[in-house]
Amino acid sequence: MRIENTKRKQRPSPKDLAVFLAVVRKGSFAKAAEEVGQSPAFVSKRIGILEANLLTKLFHRSTRQVSLTDDGERVQRWAIRILEDLDNMIDEISQAQHVPRGSLHLCSTFGLGRALVAPAIAKLAREYPELEVRLDIFDREVDLIQEGFDMEIRVGEDLPQQHICKKLKSNNRVLCASPEYLKKNGSPKNLEELQQHKCLLLRERNAPFGIWKLQRNGKPSSVSVHGELSSNHGEIIVRWAKSGHGIAMRSMWDIEASLRTGELVQVLPEYAQSANIWAIYPTRLSRSAKLRVCVDFLQHNLSPS
Repeated sequence: MRIENTKRKQRPSPKDLAVFLAVVRKGSFAKAAEEVGQSPAFVSKRIGILEANLLTKLFHRSTRQVSLTDDGERVQRWAIRILEDLDNMIDEISQAQHVPRGSLHLCSTFGLGRALVAPAIAKLAREYPELEVRLDIFDREVDLIQEGFDMEIRVGEDLPQQHICKKLKSNNRVLCASPEYLKKNGSPKNLEELQQHKCLLLRERNAPFGIWKLQRNGKPSSVSVHGELSSNHGEIIVRWAKSGHGIAMRSMWDIEASLRTGELVQVLPEYAQSANIWAIYPTRLSRSAKLRVCVDFLQHNLSPS
């Protein structure tokens, strides 16, 4: 639907195109407002200005959702291209000046994001003040392209084939429990004996629930475990383990300090599960100077706060 009898006022601004793409990603003015850190009224106003400047209607609006018009789909393609070109221009200039600048939108999981990524990003911002970094954390599958992220920092070996994956830090998951639990229930002497113990189960992404896969001297093994307590949050699992509720499998970066203090004790230390930390980003950003600086920085500064 074309907006008639309206004189185009000015060229669309990159900021309005960014707001428009946020609405497209979120399918909602209110959710887009949360993403850009503004009010729904602000988003509605900017979309109205964009429509007036382009002399067209971009969205079909209803009380429950918004969807793109035919012209809206055309604008979406151009907006993505325009904003990427602007980013590439800034990136090229900053690379020539050896001063990385521009915006980076990163994401990670709750535990990893809070414990390792956030402190490293704070250091990155101090060292490169021309960079504007946003970090979102959650525990769900992420579509980097559709959701507009530049990079994901992830734990584990289930890596996407369509993106570039660069290892930031070596890491293993190990078995652990509190000294109190082991004193009361004994220590398992092999994987099969784990079935006789209370195990603290983590529900995460696509990992099979109740199946622990580990390696011993490079040889893979798996065991079916059970327990009364489970959670989708690793910090809760660690708290339960420290309180003597059972045996957990957690990343070394998460429990290393607790192992040193003796709050937790490693169980079956000859077994471990590979769970390296990776930077994942779209191929189109492979030459990005600011992203390269961020990845290199994380490789050297990713450590517990």
